[in-house]
This record gives sequence, structure tokens and C-alpha cells, in this order.
Amino acid sequence: MTAASAPLRLGYGTNGLTDLRLDDALALLAGLGYDGVGLTLDHMHHDPLAPGLAARTARIAGRLAELGLAVTVETGARYVLDPREKHGPGLLDPDPDRRARRTGLLATAAQVAADLGAHALHCFTGAPPPGVTTEEAWAALPDALAPVLEASRTTGVPLALEPEPGHLVATLADFHRLRTLLGDPGELGLTLDIGHCQCLEPEPPAACVREAAPWLRHVQIEDMRRGVHEHLPFGEGEIDFPPVLAALAATGYQGLTVVELPRHSHAGPTQAAHALPFLRRAAREAGAALTPAGPA
Repeated sequence: MTAASAPLRLGYGTNGLTDLRLDDALALLAGLGYDGVGLTLDHMHHDPLAPGLAARTARIAGRLAELGLAVTVETGARYVLDPREKHGPGLLDPDPDRRARRTGLLATAAQVAADLGAHALHCFTGAPPPGVTTEEAWAALPDALAPVLEASRTTGVPLALEPEPGHLVATLADFHRLRTLLGDPGELGLTLDIGHCQCLEPEPPAACVREAAPWLRHVQIEDMRRGVHEHLPFGEGEIDFPPVLAALAATGYQGLTVVELPRHSHAGPTQAAHALPFLRRAAREAGAALTPAGPA
């Protein structure tokens, strides 16, 4: 391990465990040996819109501490704001009142992240709504993100924006365009989804990790095929994981690397049990250090 490298810390996302109560999901992950959890704010596990948020957050923080789990807060719940519109309303909504609902949710999520001791707050831009051109969306995005960046500054939790296929910011090049538009604010970081790199980036995933290193605040990981945005269990796609994990360890990244299988909740416990030893084996093959854990 080089001086710049860091042990990999592996987590699992609650968006892939939606058939479990949150306490059960956290106990499952701790029992399997995960280092942490990617907690999606939604009505199933931790509702950011329900009463008593601060007290509920404090109880979860205590439970995470008991179990020894680190956490990052994710905001990709599909219908948390609108039961009829996936991911709506979004940051690019032309209606300022609707847009404010999204920025308000993200500001609330920043406070939840701070109260949990999370290492990052994940978000994405969404796609331009019907009637909004791509260039209009790019022109509007800096102002739309301003309240979210302010919440990140206030709480001290880095914002980790995820390039997402089909969204305005879909690629690393798009992230750099946004970063430049905003004047490269220190609180703006990157969520790198390894599967998305395989899906649509011109370079292989390991090269994407190296390129993203200076801005890396959160990592999501799963298998995927070129050109197909489908999150797959490990071994069912095309990614060669040892080079990816070697590149990730070499960056010195110290946050969580979170398995994201949101369409596999029906088999969530089985998938969680499969993913951890797979990633540990890949890390050992790569010569990447792991946080201390039992055999797998």
C-alpha cells in the first residue's frame, strides 16, 4: 500500500433493502461485516417529511454508533416528494415553488447528514423537464443549486453530486462543466457510480476513478454492461473490479464505497451477503487494503 492509499470501506445502500425495517437492515449489514451504509431518505426507512425528524435522526445516529457503521446520506428516492412523478419535482423544474420543494428537501437532507455524522450528502440534477431545453437547463442549474451549496457550507457536509445517465449532468465531463460554471466551490464534490462509468464513459472505470480523484466524496458500486443502464449483481455484468478497487485505494479516498442495487430489494439480504465477499476477494486480488474484518 502506497503512502497515498487508504483502506477501502465497504457499505450497502438501503435503497436495496426496502423490504426490511431500517433497524433490521442496519443489523444485517453490521452482522455481515460491512463498514457502513448508504441511507436513502424515503418513507420506508427515514422519512425526511414526517414529524419528529430530529428525534428520529438522533435515534438512528445512536443505532449506527452501537453497530459501528459509518453512513452517507443519499437522496435518490423515487417518489419522496410526488407520488405520481419519479424524482419530481427536481432542481430543473421551471416552477420556482416546485423547484423550492426539491432544494428544501436537499437542505433538510444536509442537516440530517450532519446530525448523523455522514461523510457526504449525495444528490443528482435530474433531467430537463418537458418544454425545457438542455441549454436552458444548464443556464438555470447554478441558481437552482445555490441553496443546496449553502446548506452544504452551513452544515459542513460535502455535497457529492452524481452524474446519472439520462440526467442533465450525466457524465464526468458534465460534472466538470458544472464545476466550472459554479467557480469550483470547495463544497461541491462528486459521487462516482462505477457502473455508470462502464455504461457510458469513454474511458474504462479504473481510469474514471483516477480522473475523479480530486473531487471524489462518495462512491457507488455495482456491475453493469456497456450502454445499458441496469444495476446488476456482481458477476452479471462486464466490469473488471480488481483494477477499479486498486485505483480507488490509490486515490486515498476515505469515504464509503456503497453497493447500489435498488431493483433487488426482493432479495436484498441475499445480495448483501454475496456482494461483500465478492468485493473483498476483488480487493485482495488488486492488492488493495481493506478495513479490518473477519474472513470472507
